[in-house]
Amino acid sequence: MYEEIKKIIINHQVLPEGNNKITAVLLPLIQVNDETHILFEKRSYTLNTQPGEICLPGGKREDGELPILSAHRETMEELNLDENQIEIYGGIDPVVTPFNLIIYPFVGSLVATKIEDIKYNKDEVDHVFSVPLSYFMKNPPKKYMIKNKMIFPDDFPFDKIPNNKNYSWRDSTYSVIFYEYNGYVIWGLTAKIINNFIDIIKGLS
Repeated sequence: MYEEIKKIIINHQVLPEGNNKITAVLLPLIQVNDETHILFEKRSYTLNTQPGEICLPGGKREDGELPILSAHRETMEELNLDENQIEIYGGIDPVVTPFNLIIYPFVGSLVATKIEDIKYNKDEVDHVFSVPLSYFMKNPPKKYMIKNKMIFPDDFPFDKIPNNKNYSWRDSTYSVIFYEYNGYVIWGLTAKIINNFIDIIKGLS
């Protein structure tokens, strides 16, 4: 029995517990006028999910796919880039949301690529734009804290837990982050990933 369990655990892909949607994105660095920028997408207005919002290239993980491969594949598909135009350096901290979505962000660069030459997929992307990395380094975002409220089903068995309905549940909060640049509002999960990235690399300034 030990050997069977050992094989299962060795081959098990470790992911957060629960029925979560797993996605992966790339935070793509690109050179614009000899300055490092971050490339963003404005989502197509015809999409069913978050039309017209600003995001990083990426999407849903396919079955059995490593998140880094998801980020690479989705970036190729959305920006119509060749494999050798994308260099992924590695991952940064996953973003775990209260609504069963987990995002694995990766950082990399678009190699020998000019922003004006990117022939993005118009079915998914309305347009692309870039923001100087220095802007994020110098301008902290605005942060708003939201309290999460627990709502119990009518048949929740309070009688089975200590203190019944008076049980001391832990409070939780969720941060919503906003950046604004040249009329663009970069907010939510995208802003959270950018903010975390900037915190990681602050030692370079």
